[in-house]
Amino acid sequence: MGFPEGFLWGGATAANQCEGGFDEGGRGLANVDVAPVGPDRAAVVTGERKMFAFDDEHFYPAKGAIDMYHRYREDIALFAEMGFTCYRLSIAWTRIFPNGDELEPNEEGLAYYEDLFRCCREHNIEPLVTITHFDCPMHLIEEYGGWRNRKMIEFYERLCRVLFTRYKGLVRYWLTFNEINMILHAPFMGAGICFEPGEDHDAIKYQAAHHELVASALATKIAHEVDPENKVGCMLASGSVYPRTCSPDDVWAAMEYARENYFFIDVQARGAYPPYALKRLERKGVMPKMERGDEEILAAHTVDFVSFSYYNTRCVSTDPAEQVEGNLFMGARNPYLEETQWGWPIDPKGFRTTINEIYDRYQKPLFVVENGLGAVDEPDENGYVEDDYRIDYLRAHIEQMRLAVEEDGVPLMGYTMWGPIDLVSAGTGEMKKRYGFIYVDRDNLGNGTLARSRKKSFAWYKKVIASNGEDLA
Repeated sequence: MGFPEGFLWGGATAANQCEGGFDEGGRGLANVDVAPVGPDRAAVVTGERKMFAFDDEHFYPAKGAIDMYHRYREDIALFAEMGFTCYRLSIAWTRIFPNGDELEPNEEGLAYYEDLFRCCREHNIEPLVTITHFDCPMHLIEEYGGWRNRKMIEFYERLCRVLFTRYKGLVRYWLTFNEINMILHAPFMGAGICFEPGEDHDAIKYQAAHHELVASALATKIAHEVDPENKVGCMLASGSVYPRTCSPDDVWAAMEYARENYFFIDVQARGAYPPYALKRLERKGVMPKMERGDEEILAAHTVDFVSFSYYNTRCVSTDPAEQVEGNLFMGARNPYLEETQWGWPIDPKGFRTTINEIYDRYQKPLFVVENGLGAVDEPDENGYVEDDYRIDYLRAHIEQMRLAVEEDGVPLMGYTMWGPIDLVSAGTGEMKKRYGFIYVDRDNLGNGTLARSRKKSFAWYKKVIASNGEDLA
């Protein structure tokens, strides 16, 4: 019993949060490069403040990140030492097409990822590749307006065809867009969207989302044509939504909140806009413009599996006084749950609930591709961290995941925790918000040696993987 044979264990990163090398190898500038650490970050990633280039008043953590661009062999060897059988990573679009609209790709970027994937294979690690993880070429934003423009579909198709062709046999598992529902909460980070004064934000976000949904379906089509062995998944930021009280108003608000997050996955997994979404878009007057053939494309090319991140559940109240913010989502505080140092509720049983909820909704294989604890770590003089709090968090969540498989019968493909090595936080841009089993000597302003060292959790996760999730002590 427990996890099935062949269950994929590993960790997950994103190019913009770990690679660095922003101006090396022919790479172009991307939206995530110009998101600074500090109080202005939120306005930039939500598209409320234009920041299309670097200035001297901010620090931009993605420029150097943790320098995995140069150190990936060292880092992948550490992953292999833990026993990883899967490593989820993303492609930096601007390494392949520096501007995004070129007709021919950048060979140096293609060769870089080929070497990286071969390195994974040398260590018997299966790559799981996110094509777009909060990543859009700045040229496409300045010239075309990002994903608000339908021409983005053509550029994304070209990227996908190049990737699927070049890496045939090296990569079998693909994700089209990371946390596609985050377009509603961080539209510049999720879709390269900046708003002009007087624009209808919802209309632009849903139009951009439609373009991404069509692009995702076309990517699935191309992947299967290039290699029938390819498996393509979608990805959402998940977390079951609880009503704050048993008031019918709170219950209804919780259901509507959940539907907002599931809407895009409903399209990717089921192949059509659900009736509730169509009605809601009509009522708000923000129905996206669709071209002839779009509905057929969506229906014909649904994903093979559904992947998701899980950090916490959400709680919803109709009382405005209850509203708090966590992980870019608004909600109410749940009095039954403890919280992280960043105010995220800790809910292991909610993980099991969420897994079951997603499977009940889609009846497709599932893949947990992000789950972890961001915390301030205090290393000793050797870089060693006694991170029992991280072990406790992961132990409780993996146990609930095991119950979802063993007792509830959910077909789960694998688990890649976020992030196995300390990296730049997507939400805050900080380094002090650490997730890893591997400590990286770098601070919020880029100071440090970048030396890697194993935390206590490193040996613990190695034991978990070796026992296929049975030994969580």
